[in-house]
Amino acid sequence: MGSIDKRDNTPQLLNRLRMRQVALILAIDERQTLRAAATELGLTQPAATKMLQELEDALGQPLFERLGRRLQRNAAGERVLEYFRSLRGNIEALNRELGELREGSSGRLAVGSIMAASPGRLTQALLALKKQLPLLELEVAVDTSDRLLAQLREGVLEVVIGRMTHEAGGDCRFRAIDDEQLAFIVREEHPLLSLQRPGLEALQGHGWVMQPPGSPMRTLIEQEFREHSLPLPRGLIETGSILTTINLVRSSNMVGVIPRTVADLHAAHGMLQILPYRTRRSLEAYGSLVRRDRPVSRSAQMFLDLLHCHEAAA
Repeated sequence: MGSIDKRDNTPQLLNRLRMRQVALILAIDERQTLRAAATELGLTQPAATKMLQELEDALGQPLFERLGRRLQRNAAGERVLEYFRSLRGNIEALNRELGELREGSSGRLAVGSIMAASPGRLTQALLALKKQLPLLELEVAVDTSDRLLAQLREGVLEVVIGRMTHEAGGDCRFRAIDDEQLAFIVREEHPLLSLQRPGLEALQGHGWVMQPPGSPMRTLIEQEFREHSLPLPRGLIETGSILTTINLVRSSNMVGVIPRTVADLHAAHGMLQILPYRTRRSLEAYGSLVRRDRPVSRSAQMFLDLLHCHEAAA
């Protein structure tokens, strides 16, 4: 049987820890110098120095190495910062939910999604959520995964439906939803439609509309051209807008690449044609992403449950 650690000094630490010290560590992380952090908090530098020393004394070890005017976190400082960020996230979530209780509302939820999820999963989950919370205010942003995750990190969005990126790996919790197939699209009566199995070299000879560099879809297409020893088409039009891509393709001889779910929807209405070309590689599965350092709101958790209800049923 385990025993209680009699050396646990958590009660003493709670007595000595102050929220102002938490704010100071977060400000140092953002401003990099004690002077700038003190200015942001409306403190004198001596007062900020004393506050930092008191925190380090309470924790029993230094948190920073002094490099000139800059403060560089050591291993202990990294851990403390991680927990203080989580604490800030919890307080922000508490403040948000208390505000909703005061106003007697269902609150507000900001969701971001890649286009692939929009025709099916996203729409179904949003409509089901509105049935349960009819007064909930919803904001839905549609963009590429990298841009949506930047907004998730900034706190603009609470939930993102997209792909995990290398940069977001340690900061987000990811739960897979589905794989995304790509479709190469052209207008009706496009010259490439006369070819039974057009190769990438034939496609390259036309103008292209692509997503911006850095997006998972763009990275996959760049890999496809490299593996065929072909350069990217010249004179690209780059846009993260699926609607703009479709409009450009329908009005020209350009080739576009969009999610297969979206392409099938438009092809069924005679708005475009899908070329019989398959990439050698596939995109990684997309799914829901939330920040690790912030608890999700009640409405966000309900949305996530509805979004993943198909996996639960399976």
